[in-house]
Amino acid sequence: MNRATTFQTDFSFPDGLTIRRLGFGAMRLTGKGIWGEPRDREQCKRVLQMALDLGVNFIDTADSYGPNVSEEIIAETLHPYPDGLVIATKGGLERGGPDQWSPNGKPEHLRKALEGSLKRLRVERIDLYQFHMPDPNVPYEDSIGTLVDLQKEGKIRHLGVSNVSVAQLKQARELTTIVTVQNRYNLADRSSEAVMEYCTKEGIGFIPWYPLNTGKLTEDDQLSQIAQKHNAEPSQIALAWLLHRSPIMLPIPGTSSEEHLHENMKATDIELSDEEMKELERL
Repeated sequence: MNRATTFQTDFSFPDGLTIRRLGFGAMRLTGKGIWGEPRDREQCKRVLQMALDLGVNFIDTADSYGPNVSEEIIAETLHPYPDGLVIATKGGLERGGPDQWSPNGKPEHLRKALEGSLKRLRVERIDLYQFHMPDPNVPYEDSIGTLVDLQKEGKIRHLGVSNVSVAQLKQARELTTIVTVQNRYNLADRSSEAVMEYCTKEGIGFIPWYPLNTGKLTEDDQLSQIAQKHNAEPSQIALAWLLHRSPIMLPIPGTSSEEHLHENMKATDIELSDEEMKELERL
């Protein structure tokens, strides 16, 4: 009989701030191409509130989602925030239009982005602020150094980085304490495996963006069989795999649908055996 691979439900930052490992990504609370207003703003607000009702206490967003729209909807729906709710946001990308993203790691831009997020989220300090992407035209230490200064000013509680290599993560850690890394990682795309392994070794939270991408794997017999065995959808197995993969994994599946939100949250009830984990690793 295969032993079930269990996982911890919570993750704690160095100062004891604790979040539940399955969070909510707020990127989809916007229009098509992550641009402008969502089709149904009230529906998005209901989904946000339902996420909290289902036990979520970690929400991830960014000033570039909309831009500004996601942060505004979060504050409009949830402020004043309940105790224990951690809202993470990001800065360092600019938008030229739908599906257009341009890095901007200039100190003046990051300071302006942080101030804008504080205002939109209606807080005096961001619990977790993440540098969205290294800017090839700006020395990395200048960008990170600006965020360190803002942290010293009391405007940021914890710092994270996103879309980085192991080398860039180590460089950032030489300048300050980095508590999270947010890179693309899922069952079908493990290009950030080395970064994830480094985070596991060092106890750094790893936030996999695009966590539900199963791509052509949905056509795989093994994945389908595992999903059927658990009376689950392939996407739920993909989330369960992430949660079992490492105790530092913090998936943030996003949706603007109440039905999909319920479905995503049920992934925490799935216990994968060691053999199932090995089968999924081989996909």
